[in-house]
Amino acid sequence: YDEVLDALKGYAQKYPDFVEYFSLGTSLQGREIPAIRISTLKEEAQAGILFTGSHHAREHLSTEVPMLLVKHLVENYNNDAEITKLINSRDIIFAPLINPDGAIFDIESGQYRVWRKNMRSVYNRTFGVDLNRNYSFGWGGQGSSDQPASDIYHGESSFSEPETSAVKSFIENNPHIKIALSFHTFSELIL
Repeated sequence: YDEVLDALKGYAQKYPDFVEYFSLGTSLQGREIPAIRISTLKEEAQAGILFTGSHHAREHLSTEVPMLLVKHLVENYNNDAEITKLINSRDIIFAPLINPDGAIFDIESGQYRVWRKNMRSVYNRTFGVDLNRNYSFGWGGQGSSDQPASDIYHGESSFSEPETSAVKSFIENNPHIKIALSFHTFSELIL
Protein backbone atom coordinates (compact mmCIF):
# COMPACT_ATOMS: atom_id res chain seq x y z
CA TYR A 1 0.00 0.00 0.00
CA ASP A 2 2.70 2.47 1.00
CA GLU A 3 4.71 1.59 -2.11
CA VAL A 4 1.71 2.32 -4.34
CA LEU A 5 1.08 5.66 -2.61
CA ASP A 6 4.76 6.64 -2.83
CA ALA A 7 5.01 5.69 -6.51
CA LEU A 8 1.84 7.53 -7.55
CA LYS A 9 2.69 10.63 -5.53
CA GLY A 10 6.22 10.49 -6.93
CA TYR A 11 4.93 10.52 -10.51
CA ALA A 12 2.74 13.52 -9.70
CA GLN A 13 5.74 15.37 -8.27
CA LYS A 14 8.07 14.42 -11.13
CA TYR A 15 5.57 15.13 -13.95
CA PRO A 16 3.31 17.91 -12.60
CA ASP A 17 2.40 19.17 -16.08
CA PHE A 18 0.36 16.06 -16.89
CA VAL A 19 0.07 13.89 -13.75
CA GLU A 20 -2.22 14.52 -10.78
CA TYR A 21 -2.47 12.36 -7.66
CA PHE A 22 -5.80 12.19 -5.82
CA SER A 23 -7.97 9.83 -3.82
CA LEU A 24 -11.22 8.27 -4.99
CA GLY A 25 -12.35 8.12 -1.36
CA THR A 26 -11.62 5.99 1.65
CA SER A 27 -11.87 2.29 2.34
CA LEU A 28 -13.89 0.65 5.08
CA GLN A 29 -10.92 0.96 7.46
CA GLY A 30 -10.26 4.57 6.47
CA ARG A 31 -7.39 4.14 4.00
CA GLU A 32 -7.15 6.31 0.91
CA ILE A 33 -8.14 4.67 -2.34
CA PRO A 34 -5.25 6.09 -4.39
CA ALA A 35 -5.72 7.35 -7.92
CA ILE A 36 -3.75 9.17 -10.58
CA ARG A 37 -4.86 11.18 -13.59
CA ILE A 38 -2.60 11.34 -16.64
CA SER A 39 -3.61 14.09 -19.06
CA THR A 40 -2.46 17.51 -20.25
CA LEU A 41 -6.07 18.61 -20.59
CA LYS A 42 -7.07 21.11 -17.94
CA GLU A 43 -10.72 20.99 -18.94
CA GLU A 44 -12.91 17.95 -19.32
CA ALA A 45 -11.69 15.58 -22.01
CA GLN A 46 -13.89 14.31 -24.81
CA ALA A 47 -13.33 10.78 -23.58
CA GLY A 48 -11.75 9.17 -20.58
CA ILE A 49 -10.88 5.77 -19.21
CA LEU A 50 -10.68 4.48 -15.65
CA PHE A 51 -8.36 1.53 -15.00
CA THR A 52 -8.88 -0.21 -11.66
CA GLY A 53 -7.02 -2.99 -9.88
CA SER A 54 -7.21 -5.12 -6.75
CA HIS A 55 -10.94 -5.43 -6.28
CA HIS A 56 -9.91 -8.86 -5.02
CA ALA A 57 -7.29 -8.60 -2.30
CA ARG A 58 -5.30 -11.69 -3.24
CA GLU A 59 -4.90 -10.62 -6.87
CA HIS A 60 -1.78 -8.56 -6.25
CA LEU A 61 -0.76 -8.62 -9.90
CA SER A 62 -3.94 -6.70 -10.67
CA THR A 63 -2.23 -3.78 -8.89
CA GLU A 64 1.15 -4.36 -10.52
CA VAL A 65 -0.15 -4.34 -14.11
CA PRO A 66 -1.81 -0.90 -13.90
CA MET A 67 1.21 0.42 -12.00
CA LEU A 68 3.48 -0.71 -14.83
CA LEU A 69 1.13 0.86 -17.36
CA VAL A 70 1.26 4.17 -15.44
CA LYS A 71 5.08 3.97 -15.45
CA HIS A 72 5.14 3.24 -19.18
CA LEU A 73 2.86 6.17 -20.01
CA VAL A 74 4.55 8.82 -17.88
CA GLU A 75 8.10 7.80 -18.80
CA ASN A 76 7.33 7.78 -22.53
CA TYR A 77 5.44 11.05 -22.77
CA ASN A 78 7.23 13.20 -25.39
CA ASN A 79 9.30 10.15 -26.42
CA ASP A 80 6.54 8.16 -28.13
CA ALA A 81 4.18 9.93 -30.53
CA GLU A 82 1.17 7.67 -29.81
CA ILE A 83 1.51 8.00 -26.03
CA THR A 84 1.97 11.75 -26.30
CA LYS A 85 -1.15 12.00 -28.47
CA LEU A 86 -3.20 9.96 -25.97
CA ILE A 87 -2.08 12.00 -22.96
CA ASN A 88 -2.75 15.24 -24.84
CA SER A 89 -6.25 14.25 -25.94
CA ARG A 90 -7.69 11.92 -23.31
CA ASP A 91 -8.28 11.67 -19.60
CA ILE A 92 -6.48 8.53 -18.39
CA ILE A 93 -7.17 7.60 -14.77
CA PHE A 94 -5.80 4.75 -12.71
CA ALA A 95 -7.05 3.50 -9.34
CA PRO A 96 -4.79 0.46 -8.97
CA LEU A 97 -5.78 -0.50 -5.42
CA ILE A 98 -9.55 -0.45 -4.90
CA ASN A 99 -9.33 -2.82 -1.91
CA PRO A 100 -6.39 -1.59 0.19
CA ASP A 101 -7.66 -3.11 3.46
CA GLY A 102 -8.02 -6.60 2.04
CA ALA A 103 -4.72 -6.40 0.15
CA ILE A 104 -2.85 -5.42 3.32
CA PHE A 105 -4.60 -8.14 5.34
CA ASP A 106 -3.65 -10.73 2.71
CA ILE A 107 0.09 -10.17 3.14
CA GLU A 108 0.60 -8.55 6.56
CA SER A 109 1.40 -11.84 8.34
CA GLY A 110 4.31 -12.49 5.97
CA GLN A 111 2.45 -15.34 4.28
CA TYR A 112 -0.34 -15.08 1.76
CA ARG A 113 -3.72 -15.66 3.36
CA VAL A 114 -5.38 -15.87 -0.07
CA TRP A 115 -7.94 -13.31 1.14
CA ARG A 116 -10.36 -12.16 -1.55
CA LYS A 117 -12.81 -9.68 -0.04
CA ASN A 118 -12.72 -6.40 1.85
CA MET A 119 -12.71 -6.35 5.66
CA ARG A 120 -16.44 -5.89 6.36
CA SER A 121 -17.47 -7.46 9.65
CA VAL A 122 -20.59 -9.51 9.07
CA TYR A 123 -22.52 -10.96 12.01
CA ASN A 124 -19.67 -10.11 14.45
CA ARG A 125 -17.18 -12.11 12.42
CA THR A 126 -15.03 -10.80 9.60
CA PHE A 127 -16.16 -12.36 6.36
CA GLY A 128 -15.88 -9.41 4.02
CA VAL A 129 -17.69 -8.46 0.83
CA ASP A 130 -16.53 -9.33 -2.68
CA LEU A 131 -16.22 -5.81 -4.05
CA ASN A 132 -16.45 -7.02 -7.63
CA ARG A 133 -19.93 -8.40 -6.81
CA ASN A 134 -21.06 -5.23 -5.00
CA TYR A 135 -21.87 -3.08 -8.04
CA SER A 136 -25.48 -2.60 -9.12
CA PHE A 137 -25.32 -4.25 -12.54
CA GLY A 138 -26.50 -7.82 -12.02
CA TRP A 139 -26.29 -7.40 -8.24
CA GLY A 140 -27.38 -10.54 -6.44
CA GLY A 141 -27.58 -12.54 -9.63
CA GLN A 142 -25.69 -15.50 -10.99
CA GLY A 143 -22.06 -15.68 -9.88
CA SER A 144 -22.67 -14.10 -6.49
CA SER A 145 -23.91 -15.27 -3.11
CA ASP A 146 -26.06 -13.92 -0.29
CA GLN A 147 -24.11 -16.05 2.20
CA PRO A 148 -21.54 -13.93 4.12
CA ALA A 149 -19.09 -16.83 4.42
CA SER A 150 -18.94 -17.23 0.64
CA ASP A 151 -15.97 -15.87 -1.32
CA ILE A 152 -18.50 -14.29 -3.70
CA TYR A 153 -20.72 -12.66 -1.05
CA HIS A 154 -22.23 -9.58 -2.72
CA GLY A 155 -22.97 -7.57 0.43
CA GLU A 156 -26.25 -6.39 1.92
CA SER A 157 -27.08 -4.22 -1.10
CA SER A 158 -25.41 -2.89 -4.20
CA PHE A 159 -22.85 -0.21 -3.37
CA SER A 160 -23.07 -1.06 0.34
CA GLU A 161 -19.29 -0.80 0.57
CA PRO A 162 -17.38 2.50 0.67
CA GLU A 163 -14.90 1.24 -1.91
CA THR A 164 -17.53 0.57 -4.60
CA SER A 165 -19.45 3.71 -3.64
CA ALA A 166 -16.26 5.71 -4.23
CA VAL A 167 -15.89 4.25 -7.72
CA LYS A 168 -19.57 4.93 -8.45
CA SER A 169 -19.36 8.55 -7.28
CA PHE A 170 -16.20 9.16 -9.28
CA ILE A 171 -17.75 7.84 -12.48
CA GLU A 172 -20.99 9.75 -11.91
CA ASN A 173 -18.99 12.96 -11.39
CA ASN A 174 -16.94 12.32 -14.55
CA PRO A 175 -19.48 11.52 -17.30
CA HIS A 176 -16.80 11.80 -19.99
CA ILE A 177 -15.39 8.45 -18.81
CA LYS A 178 -16.43 6.04 -21.53
CA ILE A 179 -14.56 2.93 -20.36
CA ALA A 180 -14.02 1.42 -16.93
CA LEU A 181 -11.52 -1.43 -17.17
CA SER A 182 -10.95 -3.61 -14.12
CA PHE A 183 -7.81 -5.74 -13.95
CA HIS A 184 -8.02 -9.21 -12.38
CA THR A 185 -5.68 -12.19 -12.42
CA PHE A 186 -8.02 -15.11 -13.02
CA SER A 187 -8.68 -16.96 -16.30
CA GLU A 188 -6.85 -14.70 -18.76
CA LEU A 189 -10.14 -13.42 -20.22
CA ILE A 190 -11.52 -10.06 -21.22
CA LEU A 191 -15.07 -9.89 -19.85
